[in-house]
Amino acid sequence: MLRKFTCIVCPNGCEIETEIEDGKVTAVRGATCRRGEEYVCQEVSDPRRTIASSVRLKNGELPLVSVRLDAPIPKGRIFDVMKVIREAELEAPVSIGDIVIENVLGLGANVIVTKNVDIRR
Repeated sequence: MLRKFTCIVCPNGCEIETEIEDGKVTAVRGATCRRGEEYVCQEVSDPRRTIASSVRLKNGELPLVSVRLDAPIPKGRIFDVMKVIREAELEAPVSIGDIVIENVLGLGANVIVTKNVDIRR
């Protein structure tokens, strides 16, 4: 089976054609770097994504603070992780890099703060 991908690893955005047999990549054409080949193989065998979202913030200059995962998770677990993120709440102040949820759902990724937010004055 032939599948086409647009690589999202680097700014080149290579159009990659991949031959897949029995769920395994047998040929890759169009990748201009090794990272593109690795991306396609990962996407076929175990697609992963990162998430960016926001968390409620008590007593902050803002009512929400932006967060993201520090590592990709299996694509099929995005909604499970989002449910956990939606339930989270922090107390101001928060700083970039603060861990909101460590090892979310045992998936090896932390939810971290991406914006400094001070206490509401």
